Amino acid sequence: MLILKHLPVASFSENIAYINRNCSAYKADDINALVKIEIHGGVRTIYAFLQIVDDDTVVAPNQLALNNEAFEQINLPEGAKVSISVSPTPPSINSIARKIAGNILTSGEYSAIVNDIVSKRYSNLDIASFLVASGSFMSAPEVLSLTEAMVGDKLIHWDNENIVVDCHCLGGVPGNKTDIIVTAIVAAYGLPMPKTASYSLTSCAGVADTFSVLAHVDVDEKELLRLVTENRGAIVSYNNLDICPASKLIAQVERQIGITQHEHIAASILAIKMAAGITHLLIDIPVGPKSRIKSTNEAMRLRKLMEYVGDMLSMEIDVVITDGSEPIGFGVGAAFEARDVIKVLKNAEDAPQDLREKSLFLAGRVLEFDPKMRGGQGYLVAKEILESGRALETLNNIIKAQGKASQPKIGKFTRDICANTSGVVESIDNARINKIGVLAGAGQYAGAGIDLFKKVGDTVEQGEPLYRIYACNSTDFAFANSIVDAYTGYEITDDSVESQDEP
Repeated sequence: MLILKHLPVASFSENIAYINRNCSAYKADDINALVKIEIHGGVRTIYAFLQIVDDDTVVAPNQLALNNEAFEQINLPEGAKVSISVSPTPPSINSIARKIAGNILTSGEYSAIVNDIVSKRYSNLDIASFLVASGSFMSAPEVLSLTEAMVGDKLIHWDNENIVVDCHCLGGVPGNKTDIIVTAIVAAYGLPMPKTASYSLTSCAGVADTFSVLAHVDVDEKELLRLVTENRGAIVSYNNLDICPASKLIAQVERQIGITQHEHIAASILAIKMAAGITHLLIDIPVGPKSRIKSTNEAMRLRKLMEYVGDMLSMEIDVVITDGSEPIGFGVGAAFEARDVIKVLKNAEDAPQDLREKSLFLAGRVLEFDPKMRGGQGYLVAKEILESGRALETLNNIIKAQGKASQPKIGKFTRDICANTSGVVESIDNARINKIGVLAGAGQYAGAGIDLFKKVGDTVEQGEPLYRIYACNSTDFAFANSIVDAYTGYEITDDSVESQDEP
């Protein structure tokens, strides 16, 4: 037996165990590669990668140390006695080998893979292998099988509601925080909308990041039920909900390896919404050359896939394909996007009209899930709710119920990026703007990001500011400046030649 010790090391969801090279219970000299072990002594067996320590002050020969993730999972106090044994390779690894060979996996195989991921039998490397293997090809029935497996057995039940709605945007467009405005409008109308949102993975701000500028978003399932019952809407982080653990683990690995496949996106979105008890879901697929989905054909294929899975799971899905060719709104980054959202809800004269119109369009589609709503009337009803102030009042009630957040400090390191020629803004590179914002610290600091002064179609004079970068520290500021000088992300058409040709 070994004595349990907590070693405060975070390993990005990977369970790590540490023993002394002279461990009294395990012959460490025989280890010449990473070894997965089982740790016994808690309520349930946990799995971890084994690491060897040469410093007795870190781990004594009679101790087993666990990193943060593993120590939390074993749920035992320091000093408890535990035993270890080598863990056999999970049988479901053979299914990954079959997938690499080009085979179609069964529902049972996907269930086994997901169960092994959730139980931590898979390392991050194993998860990455699964993502790469399945990313090359998945049939529609396979995506359905993966979705069903990821839903799991922990569901949120809305016993007194026949219709529970949500909307989800596939992302790739900076500033596209229509979800918050849609939630306010739909909740003001009276449809229950528990908006489950994510923090930023690879963008300047996820919906959870943006709304956390206004209110607290980390609640549990019981609190979510109360919030929606009282206000007909809530905007919360799904990370804190005890649903879809496999989706969270897979998403972390996707972020590390930089690979996201359409089939995995579809399965993850639908699994989370199913587990959250959503019955009617609107999915927004922005299409643009520098967005996540780059062509209409690509969007149509994903639309058909998600509609198929939704039909099989008895979830009503409405998929809309929208313009994702440039950023939505003026702000990029949590604080700036929250500012735009509030301006739209206040019907301010300087509110970004593209964000307002897209939000009304999407809200109208969600309202038309209500069988009492006449077809085509959703937009008009949504517009009336927004212009009357009811949407703002509802969002303020939601913020109060979830707990108002303290306002972040806007980054003090700023730089205006100016046009190098006069003309008309022809295009804005979403991917470039997103990268500049991320390097400036957006996604880590709510007050970091970009303020856009010019959009596509605007005229600009040489030397006129296109946008302003905000960073909260000098290091991030230097990172952003290091790439913006090479390419600002703006393409400006010089209209002087055309004007000279005019009679």
